[in-house]
Amino acid sequence: MKPRRDRSALAAAAPFLWLCLFFLAPFLLVAKLSLSDVALAIPPYTPRLDWSQGIEGLRAFLAGLDFETYSRVVEDRLYLAAYLSSLKFAAVATAILLLIGYPMAYAMARAPDTVRPALLMAVILPFWTSFLIRVYALIGILKPEGLLNVALRGVGLPPVAIMNTETAVYIGLVYAYLPFMVLPLYAVLERQRHDLLEAAADLGCTPVEAFWRVTFPLSLPGVAAGTLLCFIPMVGEFVIPDLLGGSGVLMLGKTIWNEFFANRDWPAASAVAVALLATLVLPIWLYQRQQARLVEGGR
Repeated sequence: MKPRRDRSALAAAAPFLWLCLFFLAPFLLVAKLSLSDVALAIPPYTPRLDWSQGIEGLRAFLAGLDFETYSRVVEDRLYLAAYLSSLKFAAVATAILLLIGYPMAYAMARAPDTVRPALLMAVILPFWTSFLIRVYALIGILKPEGLLNVALRGVGLPPVAIMNTETAVYIGLVYAYLPFMVLPLYAVLERQRHDLLEAAADLGCTPVEAFWRVTFPLSLPGVAAGTLLCFIPMVGEFVIPDLLGGSGVLMLGKTIWNEFFANRDWPAASAVAVALLATLVLPIWLYQRQQARLVEGGR
C-alpha cells in the first residue's frame, strides 16, 4: 500500500515541479524587478544582489526594494488607459467568439458520427500553422491592396480601410482564438444526452424552449471554460494589436513591450505585468470555486 502512495505522490509532484520551474520562478523574478528602480546600467535596474558581501549584501538588497514603481504606474494615466483598452478588446472579442463559436460547436455536436472527426480536424488544423504566420496572412488579406479589397473591386464595390484599425484587431483576435472557444463547447455539448431533449418535448417544450431550458444551462461549464481560455490571453495580447492595429491601438501587451525594449524601464514593465496577473487571478479563482461546487453537488 505504501509503495502505491509513494508512486501517486511522485506523479503528483511532477506537475508541481514543472509549475515551480517555469511559472513560479519567472514570476518571482518579475515581482522582484517590479520592486526595483530604474538605472542607467546593464542590467537597467537596481538593487542587484551581491553574494560576495554575504548577509550585508542581502540586507542592502532587501533595503533597496520598494513600491515606488507601483505608485508611479498608478499615477500615470497611460497604464490605466492601456488596461481599460485591453479589457474592452478582450471582452468584446470574447462575446463575438461566443456568438460565433457556440453555433459551430452545437452543429459539430449534432452532426453525424461520420462527419464529426472531419469537422473537429477543421477546427484544430490552424494550430498546425505558426501563430505569427497566420497573423501575417491576415495582413495580406486586410491591407489596402490585399485580397479583400481586390475581391471587393472585382464585384464593383468600393475598397474598405480595415488595416491599422480596431476592427482589424477584433478580426485578428476572433480568428486566432476561435478554436479555444469551440473546443470546450464541443466537448460539453457532445456529451449531452439526447433523451433529455426528448423528455422536454414530451413535456410540451418547443425546440427553442428545450434549447434554452436544457441544452444551454447544461453547456454553461463549456461556456465558462471557453470564455476564460479566450479572455485571459487576449488581455495581454501583443502580436495582433502590434501587427494589425498599428500605433493607434493601445493595449497592455504593447505597453509592456515598449517599456522593456524601447524605454528600458524594466521595473515599470514588471509592475504592469504583475498587476495584470493579479487582476486575472480573480476570474480564475471564481471559476475554480464554481467547478468545485459543481463537483460537490454531483456527488
